[in-house]
This record gives sequence, C-alpha cells and structure tokens, in this order.
Amino acid sequence: MSEQWASFSLDLHLAIDRRQGLRGGLERALREAVQRGQLSPGTRMPSSRALAQELGIARGTVSQVYEQLAAEGYLLARPRSGVRVAPQPGPASGPVLPPAPSFRAPFDGHDLRPGLPDLSLFPRGPWLAATRQVLQSTPHAAFGYGDPTGHADLRTALADYLGRARGVLTTPEHIIVCAGYNHALQILCQALSRVGSTIAFEDPALPDYPALAANAGLRVTRIPVDRDGLVVGELGDEVAAVTTPSHQFPLGVTLSPRRRIELLDWARRTGSVVLEDDYDGEFRYDRQPVGALQALAPDLVVYTGTVSKTIAPALRIGWIVAPTHLVPALRDVLRFDETHLNVIEQLVLASLIRGGELDRHLRRCRSRYRHRRDHLGRAVATHLPGARLSGIAAGLHAVLTLPGPAGAEPDLLAHLTAHGVAVDGLSTFHHDPRASPLGLVVGYATPPQHSYDSAVTALTEAIRTAPHQP
Repeated sequence: MSEQWASFSLDLHLAIDRRQGLRGGLERALREAVQRGQLSPGTRMPSSRALAQELGIARGTVSQVYEQLAAEGYLLARPRSGVRVAPQPGPASGPVLPPAPSFRAPFDGHDLRPGLPDLSLFPRGPWLAATRQVLQSTPHAAFGYGDPTGHADLRTALADYLGRARGVLTTPEHIIVCAGYNHALQILCQALSRVGSTIAFEDPALPDYPALAANAGLRVTRIPVDRDGLVVGELGDEVAAVTTPSHQFPLGVTLSPRRRIELLDWARRTGSVVLEDDYDGEFRYDRQPVGALQALAPDLVVYTGTVSKTIAPALRIGWIVAPTHLVPALRDVLRFDETHLNVIEQLVLASLIRGGELDRHLRRCRSRYRHRRDHLGRAVATHLPGARLSGIAAGLHAVLTLPGPAGAEPDLLAHLTAHGVAVDGLSTFHHDPRASPLGLVVGYATPPQHSYDSAVTALTEAIRTAPHQP
C-alpha cells in the first residue's frame, strides 16, 4: 500500500508503494517527482540521515536510493555540497501559457507607453527606514486579521493628506483602503449594483474599466468628452458616472467649472453618485493644482486615488473616500472580500505621510516630470511641426495628434515598434475607434532617466520617417 510523507526540509509529498520494497518504492517515488517537475533542477535534497529519520527506514537504504538515482542522472551528489536534483533534458513538462491579458509585457526598446511613473524614483531609502521603524514599534496585535477597511493609522494619515493636498473633505471613518484602483472600482460596482443597473464612463477612457463594470453585472454607457470635459448633457438615469475631472485620461482636459456644477446637479437630481478618479492629481505644472471635485459635494462624490503614479503601482495601495450613505454598503461588500492589504505596507505609507517624506518625494517627481514634458514639447516643435501636443498641463502623459488619416494608426504603431519605440494609439481608448483622430498617447514618465532623451529622439525620428507623413 502507499503512504504519504513530507520530507524533512522540503515539505514534499510523495507516494511510496511499499509493495515494491522500501528501496524500490522510494526510488520510483523520487524518480517520478523529478520527471513531473515536483522536484525542480537544483533543489537540495535532505541528507540521507534526515530522510531516513523522517521515513522511519534505514539510512543505508536512502543512501542506496540516492546513489542509484545519481547513476541514472536524476540527482547530483558532490562532496560538501549535498545531493541536488540534476538538470533534466527535454522540453518543459507542461504547455507554455501566454501572459495574462492585463499583463504589461516588457518592451525591448524605448517604452513610452502611458500608465507608469519613473520607477527609478521609488524612495527606497525612506521606505526602508520607515519599514524598520514600523517593525520595531508596531504592537503584536496589529498583525492579526485587522480592519477590512484599512488600518486606522493609514486612514487617519490619508484624511489629513488628502485634505491639505487635494482639498478632499473627509474623516478616517469615510475612507476605505483598497488594493489599487481596479479593486476600488470592483468594490464600488458591487455596492452600486444593489441600487441601480447602469454606470457611465467617459469616452475615450481606459477600456479595462468599463469592462470591469460590465463583468460586475452593470450595463455600461459611454459619455463623450470635449474640450470642457465630460458632456454632462448626455447623461441619463445611470446610478453613477465615472470621471477623471482634474486631468481626463487620456485626452488631458480639465472638467470646466460650469460642467462641474452641471455634473453635481445631475447627481443630485437623479439620486446618482459621481465616481472621481484622481489618478494623477498631484502632478500639475503650469498653474495651481485643480482641487478635487469631491470638495464641492462630499455627499454626492466618491473620491478614489492610489499611489500607482505617485510612488509605484506594485504597492497596490489605493483608497475610496465615500459619502456617508454609501459607507455601510461598501463595508458590507468587504465582508466577503479577502483582498486586504499588507498591514506593514499600510503603516509604512502612513509613516511617510506623517513625516512629510511623501511630500518631499512628490516635489522631486514634479521637478523631473516637468523637465521631461518640456523636453518632449521642444522636440515635437522642432522635428514635427505639423503635430500638436495636448494635455500637458498636468500628469505623466501627453496626446500627440498627427496629420494624416485616422486609419493610418495601425501602420504607424507597427512602424514605431519596428524602430524600437512603444506608445499607445489614441484610438484604442475610444469606444468607436473610428471617432479618433490620428494620435499617440505618450507616457513621458515611463523611461528611466538615463534613456529619456534618446527615447524622445527615437520617437520623433520614427514618426518623421513614417510612411503616413505627408
């Protein structure tokens, strides 16, 4: 019969068929474990003494099994190095899967796609120092399951920071900490689906977000954007409207004061809410920052933000500032949601906010991104006189509109890729790609600092020599 065991140091479960004898059963179990990939090449095996003790058999039997499998090429036994799994010839044991659809694959060249800050600016020193301080001072009780809405220290720090930096009117009790904007939108869609069936998104917009809402069971409408932002007159009886009022993505326009009033009037009249995505509100260069829409009507606006653009998206830290009437529904959704954030990282971020390090980091980032934007503007003016750069008063990206037919975009993108430049086409953000002019969305924050100048040069040169250019 077979017995299940866990090895002394590997926690590896094998089935040993004792009908073949102890030695034969162990040989076969280990051989099959290597063949199936349970034991990967380079894995250090337990010593013969430890494995014998774990299995309750003679040490000599284990030694004989190791010697036999080493002779067959499954194991490597070297003096003072112990026994390890040998490299195995042949193809991988299973099929190779493509990357997940939402995964942003690395680009071997100049990556000017939007959506990323300069990751080399990550504040490693302050983050490490704050982590040490948190680990030294945090009480043991903090490492329990914790509050699903986020640690109180971070919610308190966020209430203070958002109030002074973005004009948000809130208290810690109205803040829910979440794992980035996707998670925030998912929670909100679940809560809103209990009171309505339709949600509105800007057009153009990042297509993943309307798709997420549709996947949550909501019907999606698309509302056009013009030079004043969301065209509020196109809204109907949607339960919510999702908007990027400070710096529309991707066009970069700001929701005008008149449209802001119209949008809030619509929400008040219909009993709806406005979902404000303040994804890059901290980065404004040419004039005073545009305050959060939430400050005009905290009872009508759900404010969302993250550290994805200010620090790094890999941290997966975001927040929802909810009106009082929506907080119970969001808390109820969280009862069945296990996407809780690491408490240590929450406390580290709270420490950076309280100590002023986040503000210092943002000042450094703003200075660098302003210089990058200015360099891109000069390069376009010099080398692409027929092009127009827009949406550059704030944020980490710009829209480069080009002369030529909109249908030329696929060929232009292919030409840029062939010349080692990655950008996004403007049409990919429109619900109807045919409504888009010929344009590119350029993420000028993405490349590392040492390669930024050459990335801009490669971009303008590739566009200048593209077949679509008149």
